[in-house]
Amino acid sequence: MEERLQKILSRYGRTSRREAERAILAGRVTLNGQVVRELGTKADPDRDCLALDGVELGPRPQLVYWLLHKPVGYLCTRHDPEGRPTIYELLPPAGRSLRYVGRLDFNSSGALLLTNDGELVEHLTHPRHGCLKQYRVVVTGHPTAQTLAQWRGGMILDGEPCQPALVRVLAQTDTETTLQIGLREGRNRQIRRMAEGLGHPVRMLHREAIGPLHLQDLPPWRYRVLTAPEVSRLREVSDL
Repeated sequence: MEERLQKILSRYGRTSRREAERAILAGRVTLNGQVVRELGTKADPDRDCLALDGVELGPRPQLVYWLLHKPVGYLCTRHDPEGRPTIYELLPPAGRSLRYVGRLDFNSSGALLLTNDGELVEHLTHPRHGCLKQYRVVVTGHPTAQTLAQWRGGMILDGEPCQPALVRVLAQTDTETTLQIGLREGRNRQIRRMAEGLGHPVRMLHREAIGPLHLQDLPPWRYRVLTAPEVSRLREVSDL
């Protein structure tokens, strides 16, 4: 079955679809030995020879989908120049080439999707597809109703408005408030920066769910393979 080249490339997990389009326009992609620069070009990955930067893609890869419970104290990166532990140290060799969806910082924990499905990664991380990610967050102090309304309405970060957030108070102690927060975008350290800007720094941040995927009883440091129905639901919420 013929598909557009950028879609094929993204499914191999080598690039996102946008990156594949740029590679095609730059003349880095060949189809049956010929350089291709037209974004509308189609091919059959089971029949045609497709190469990126001179490297043949080979047979269509089997798509892999894992859910990892990331613990605090691990980085979402392949290599850290400071020698800190990374999430890939928690995975067997077969998972070292997978891409993660939605970075969690060193001091955050929770659900992390890993896959070689480049098309799904792109859709899940693009705000226009609106995949809801749910967090449990503990902040210092007691945000007022006005502060919560400001958070829900969408704040400004780096000069750009954020999408409205779902914010619900779950519990309070004398010094802290536990919130449930839902986001449909994922800017760098977004929740921490928004909370800091509102005067309520984050003490704990844990991602409970990515779209229909919930950690449930999956313990920290462990991962599991997604079921076929879970993959289907992910593709549905990603408009695939």
